[in-house]
Amino acid sequence: MFLSEIKGALSATEASRANETPGFAIVAESNDFIVVDKPPFLLVHPTKPTGAPTLWSELKHLLAFEIANGGQVSIVNRLDRETSGLVLVAKNAAAARRFGLMMQEQRIAKEYLAIIWGWPEWDSKLVDAPLARQGIHTPSPIWLKQTIHPAGAPACTEFTVERQFRRGAAGDRFSIVRARPQTGRTHQIRVHLASLGHPIVGDKIYGPDEKLYLRFIETGWTPELAPPPDTPLFRWRVLAGEMRQVVSAATVQSLPLAGRVARSAGWG
Repeated sequence: MFLSEIKGALSATEASRANETPGFAIVAESNDFIVVDKPPFLLVHPTKPTGAPTLWSELKHLLAFEIANGGQVSIVNRLDRETSGLVLVAKNAAAARRFGLMMQEQRIAKEYLAIIWGWPEWDSKLVDAPLARQGIHTPSPIWLKQTIHPAGAPACTEFTVERQFRRGAAGDRFSIVRARPQTGRTHQIRVHLASLGHPIVGDKIYGPDEKLYLRFIETGWTPELAPPPDTPLFRWRVLAGEMRQVVSAATVQSLPLAGRVARSAGWG
């Protein structure tokens, strides 16, 4: 998938905004698929029986006519709750099968941009490290947390440094990296970056303190979880500005998105 823009990230320190349900935008649609721009803080699938809005439930309402006439909502690529970006959704069984096969054959390319801590000593890096759920091999208070383990599933990610910069009175170092996963394991990019010593800024599980995640799932964002104003995370909007500059220089200028997806799937 290709991103043509990244919207300014919502601040994780603003509890009223981080706990609300953001909307999404439709960027391409055909009779067989729809592509939506998922904002941060919107779950893709339900994780708890709370009835909280998700991208899947919202799409079911949006595509109610198609579903009533034999269609379906099949999300092809998933994004984490805090991750923004394009999500490809099949609208019927035939399209779902075709896109599923393309994913298995790695014919759908995915790219992500991430702000990480520090300045890597490398310009590009290929991480080939298998991943497994940490709780299977060692005690873990977070059930879904992943770890690098020789008995895990194969996982490979290519990283390229796009920009390095400093922020804050202390001149904290940050980098923007482009990640191209060659496999699709849970939390793959996050784990691989953390293993390199450069976790993603704001990562509650693989960042400096996993207890933040445990508190977050119990209470949501609260004033107690918000960092002081002089920390880099508080200045997330400024970092997001750096991200937008990088993306604007890499806008895809070829076929319209719907045409590119259709031709890749063999419809055009």
